[in-house]
Amino acid sequence: MPRNDVSAFVAEAALDVPERQALVESGGRSLTWARLEDEVARIATGLGARGVRAGQRVMIVAGNRIEFVTAYLGVLRAQVVAVPVNPRSAPGEVARMLLDSGARLVVVDETAVDGVRAALAELGDAPAPTVVVTGTEPAAGEIAFDDLRADVVRPVPPLPDPEKLAALLYTSGTSGRPRAAMLSHRALLANIEQVAAVEPPMMHGDDVVLGVLPLFHVYGLNAVLGGVLRHRSRLLLVEHYEPQAVLDLIDDEACSVVPIAPPVFAHWLPDEHLRERLGPVRLVLSGSAPLEPEVIEQFTAVTGIPVHQGYGLTEAAPVVTSTLCSREPQPGSVGAALPGIELRLVDETWGPVEGEDPGQIQVRGDNLFSGYWPDASDGPGADGWYGTGDVGFLDASGDLYLLDRVKELVIVSGFNVYPTEVEEVLRGVDGVADAAVIGVPDEETGEAVVAYVVAREDDAAAVADAVRDHAARRLARFKQPTRVEVVDSLPVTVTGKVQKGRLRGIERRRHLGLLE
Repeated sequence: MPRNDVSAFVAEAALDVPERQALVESGGRSLTWARLEDEVARIATGLGARGVRAGQRVMIVAGNRIEFVTAYLGVLRAQVVAVPVNPRSAPGEVARMLLDSGARLVVVDETAVDGVRAALAELGDAPAPTVVVTGTEPAAGEIAFDDLRADVVRPVPPLPDPEKLAALLYTSGTSGRPRAAMLSHRALLANIEQVAAVEPPMMHGDDVVLGVLPLFHVYGLNAVLGGVLRHRSRLLLVEHYEPQAVLDLIDDEACSVVPIAPPVFAHWLPDEHLRERLGPVRLVLSGSAPLEPEVIEQFTAVTGIPVHQGYGLTEAAPVVTSTLCSREPQPGSVGAALPGIELRLVDETWGPVEGEDPGQIQVRGDNLFSGYWPDASDGPGADGWYGTGDVGFLDASGDLYLLDRVKELVIVSGFNVYPTEVEEVLRGVDGVADAAVIGVPDEETGEAVVAYVVAREDDAAAVADAVRDHAARRLARFKQPTRVEVVDSLPVTVTGKVQKGRLRGIERRRHLGLLE
């Protein structure tokens, strides 16, 4: 059977192991591979019956539940383009992504439906997409998710070209405000196979894999879900992350592979029974942000479980390196390149970096995206290399070490926050003359957003409150400043650029107790 898109893994498994469980929700619902295949086929057919054609976009605004998986895979099989979105996005963010993507249909769950309805009200004269609701009753003009499923399945013609667009994933990229990375069927499938080629394997067919990482994020979508589909593992879908509850689920459901983000370690390490509670686990995978070597060492000493981390980005679908590919474990390393992926470092003039000197990281491989929506801009060069915007160095064995970011991205709980976007929102607050946003270390989330704002008036407390209120209405929670510092002026260069290095210096002194 030709494997043209990610949903083909489901069709293959349904033929070979139809009664084996594929998906299990923490609440108890489950699907076998045969039932998952039936659902995917019905949704793919139902999309066509609703007038959604190949190449058009379908937005999915939902948590980690069965309907997310079946909608996503049905969209891919129908050769439509999936646009997964954080269900906690603010209405203004959803409205912007709807306008940008031109989505014809939105699948939304009960946790996000009010936000989507508010977003539709902001579209003005733009055509409104069809809204498909799961988890609650649809309102007038909306349809229920069950009504998207076709009664009779019709075969979908084979995908004519693996370069066809499969998904749009909104990301900060390496410059500008968030925009959508264009991931083709080729890119998604390539990274799934590159990860599968790692020895020893990250997943086996008899593994139960924890699915707590959000499926709207490329890490959960292609590294976790894609890997589960490829290896016919069982995925435990967890919609809400609560540290103790997730530990209970790992024990109850005998999870053997646990992909998590770095902040989880800080939540779990204080548990004096951690070793026993993680008894079924054979491997912990960490990604989406660097993990301190001391944390890995402490976790492994407490639990006896190996922790492997990697480096990736949305534009690489996402995994680039893994410590499973390292010749020997190296503290501080994010591992070596996966099979089929090349790495190189370049200097400011795009010349090669010699030895172990730092440089900007460039990547080449079939897993790379096709550029940014809608015109495929700023993608890989003619020679296939793509600059990630990160700075690092390679040791003699090929292991990669991350040093800094070329741009000033802030990573909160593994999610990208681009300061430019937050600053634009804050400058819209009455009483704010200017704003600068930086990231500061945070034990819970890895980094947190701090805003420095210049007030037009003397009441600093009122301005700070107004900034927080405005941010709460306009930005997803992880993008909102955890602290607002009202200042008389921002440090700038002679050309007027804010010197964020000086702001970070202030924060370092504050952290050391040198400032109140």
